[in-house]
Amino acid sequence: MNALELTLIRIGFLAVLWLFVIAAVGVVRTDLFGQVSHRRRAGAPARRPAPEPTPAASRPPRSARATPQHLLVTAGALAGTSLGLTEQQITIGRADDATLVLDDDYASTRHARLFPQDGQWLVEDLGSTNGTYLDRQKVTAPTPVPIGVPIRIGKTVLELRR
Repeated sequence: MNALELTLIRIGFLAVLWLFVIAAVGVVRTDLFGQVSHRRRAGAPARRPAPEPTPAASRPPRSARATPQHLLVTAGALAGTSLGLTEQQITIGRADDATLVLDDDYASTRHARLFPQDGQWLVEDLGSTNGTYLDRQKVTAPTPVPIGVPIRIGKTVLELRR
């Protein structure tokens, strides 16, 4: 075998090796970030998806309903626990200084907060890992909480009650 053949074999081997590395990185990227289902055309403006309607959007105005008096834990390790509602916010999470301390593996240290604003109570996710859900809808911004609608944080379910 002469030097030219040996060099061509080495270059071919390196090309095959790099194709394998690129394919492996592509598989790992797909596993981590998911498959991209649609692509934007070059020069086309990016479109933002329309916001999903919140469950409270079809409810009557807040003044037509009674004001909640307490927060009740309906499911989870603290089921049956009740907190009286005042004008102070309620922080929920695993932190020792939270108003409602959850012993839940799916709750973050500072998971969510409930706070009064303009005569109604709102729930806000505080950047939790697993999210906060209001009646099966993920909370992405401060959202009004109607009476009796479940708020799910990990395995814990909360409701505002009269």
